[in-house]
Amino acid sequence: MTTISPNLAEPPVPSWQRPFKKLLQPTILLAPAGLWLLLLLVFPTLLILELSLIPGARLGNPPGPYGLGNYIELFKPVYLQVIWRSLYFALGTTIVCLLLGFPVAYWIALKAPSRWRNLLLVGFILPLWTSSLLRAYAWITILRSSGLLNSMLGFFGLPGQDWLNRAPAVFIGMSYSYLPYMVLILYASLEKLDRRLLEAAADLGATPQQSFWRVTVPQTLPGIAAGGLLVLIATLGEFAVPELLGGASSMTVSRLIYNQFLGATRNWGLGSSISMILILGVSISIALLLKYGDRDAI
Repeated sequence: MTTISPNLAEPPVPSWQRPFKKLLQPTILLAPAGLWLLLLLVFPTLLILELSLIPGARLGNPPGPYGLGNYIELFKPVYLQVIWRSLYFALGTTIVCLLLGFPVAYWIALKAPSRWRNLLLVGFILPLWTSSLLRAYAWITILRSSGLLNSMLGFFGLPGQDWLNRAPAVFIGMSYSYLPYMVLILYASLEKLDRRLLEAAADLGATPQQSFWRVTVPQTLPGIAAGGLLVLIATLGEFAVPELLGGASSMTVSRLIYNQFLGATRNWGLGSSISMILILGVSISIALLLKYGDRDAI
């Protein structure tokens, strides 16, 4: 049996150095990502927070005293209307995606043949392989007055629809863009459904509707919460689809922020305060997602 020479043995680490040694390795591993977050997330957010506390902060003007004037200005009806419109689009899109996505995810997870499930999922997420701008322009081609939709309605003798540059076009474009995310998350939650409970409910005399509402839905509530909050977070800051499909009458928070920073007013203080409100809303949604959502499905 070979023995280790006492001279070659590692010297014992003093007790006061052990906590530092345990922290050294994870600190080294996390340092690149931590620096990246500090430079590109934390510092810019702090800068936006500082600008939001300077009333009337504009490019080229000397900074004034700190205050809450920018946040108080957001209570004007014109800005409250824009914030409400953004929430309206986000909540409406989330509800539409849930109503359309749950039956699709349910059928793929529980009814479709197992050998076809992966292929069906890939086919359903194929639109995500193209740019969101291309998808928005495609819907412009479909929904405009001389587009494909009105041509088909005219072929069947139905009246044409003027949906472009209106709220219905925004809902259609946003629902089309974020429906695959909802389906994927709901599918991951439904795939883990304990089917023995469905069989037990049927043996006890429950109808399919009762089994759905009392067995399926309660088991998939975390997935529903995860999908709903994820779509809500993404649509709350959507810029391209409302801008291209909704027109000037569908201004959202993202467009309002753009106007304050790059538009004619160049009111950076007001734009920063709107950005902080949006960041706060998204942060609350993420906290709810982490607490109530299905983490395995995210």
